[in-house]
Amino acid sequence: MSIIRSLLASALLFSVSFAHALEIAPYSDAALADAQQAGKPVAVHFHADWCSTCRAQEKALNALREDKSLDLTVLVANYDKEKALKDKLAVRAQSTLIVFRGTAEKTRLIATTNADKIKAELQKAL
Repeated sequence: MSIIRSLLASALLFSVSFAHALEIAPYSDAALADAQQAGKPVAVHFHADWCSTCRAQEKALNALREDKSLDLTVLVANYDKEKALKDKLAVRAQSTLIVFRGTAEKTRLIATTNADKIKAELQKAL
C-alpha cells in the first residue's frame, strides 16, 4: 500500500511541476488560428523595435512569464510588417495588446506598461 501512495505522491508532484505559465512566442497566422480554433486564451502584442512603450510592455510581459495563474500565450506581432493583421483587427497603434478567448476579443490595451494591469487584463481570457 505504501508503494501505491508513494507513486501517487510522485505523480502529483510531477503534474504540479508542469503547471502552465505565460508563454511568449513569435506571431504566426497558424499559431493564432490553432489557439482560437481550440478555444484557448491567446493574446496578440503588436510590437515595434523602435517603440519605447513596446519595450516596456515586453519587460512587463517577461516579468509575468513564471506566473502559473496565466495559462495563455502571447503572440508577438511585428507592428511594421503585419499590415494585413493590423487591418483585420483594426489596430491603429503599436503597443496594442489584444486578448482573446478563442475567437472572442475579451479586452484590448494600448500603451499599458504596468505588469499588474496587464496581468488583470490577460486574466479576462482565462
